Amino acid sequence: MSPNRIAWLNISGSGNETAAHLAQNTPMTIMFCAFDGNPKILRLFGDATVTHPRDKTWQALENLFEPHPCARQYVDFRFDFLQTSCGFDVPFYDYKEERDNFPKWLAEKDSGAIKEYWGLKNQVSIEGLPTHILDKE
Repeated sequence: MSPNRIAWLNISGSGNETAAHLAQNTPMTIMFCAFDGNPKILRLFGDATVTHPRDKTWQALENLFEPHPCARQYVDFRFDFLQTSCGFDVPFYDYKEERDNFPKWLAEKDSGAIKEYWGLKNQVSIEGLPTHILDKE
């Protein structure tokens, strides 16, 4: 999005920890590791916000991504500091393939079933913090 801004689509999952914690406190760190090639770790430090479908900024972020039936929120991260480190202790990993569990699960759901799932699994964090996923405007 810019040299200091990243956004990503957050789709349905069995929890919603990121949204719950960002509703409480906006600082975030993202860590990238090299699992092949030269060892390296990159950390981005900044602040993030969560955008839900009811928010004014939803449409602008939605235009950046392919539509997804389980789009529950976007995370908008602006970082002001980055740090690299050696990554010497990060092991090598080989990517094999995508799992097919989620597409199979999704094929059995319509939008009503997905929102029902959010009501059961995505409204609070494991600590009981609200995620605001189903809040009204």
